[in-house]
Amino acid sequence: MNWGSPEFVLAIIAIATFGGILKTWVRASHGLPDHPDRGRRGRKNAARDTEEVERLKAENARLTDRLEASEDRLAVLERIVTDKSYSLASEIEALREEPARLGSKGNVQ
Repeated sequence: MNWGSPEFVLAIIAIATFGGILKTWVRASHGLPDHPDRGRRGRKNAARDTEEVERLKAENARLTDRLEASEDRLAVLERIVTDKSYSLASEIEALREEPARLGSKGNVQ
């Protein structure tokens, strides 16, 4: 094999290109950035990322508590609406409103 031949150089270029494409695809499928920070910038970004993770955890906990409270309120409302006394009360109110709508001769005003 001739190490200086154009075929060998093209093969090396093809392998490097395929490797770069494969690496980018794997990073994208895992939700990672294209170019990871290295060196000093990486350390500064790590501190910022840690702060953001903590902020997101706190927001997640707050939203989870709010969702649980909303679920509890929804359960109470469902219990009220499906309660037979609630439907009975609405029927009584409808009967109370009906005479007010009827005129003296039984016509609807």
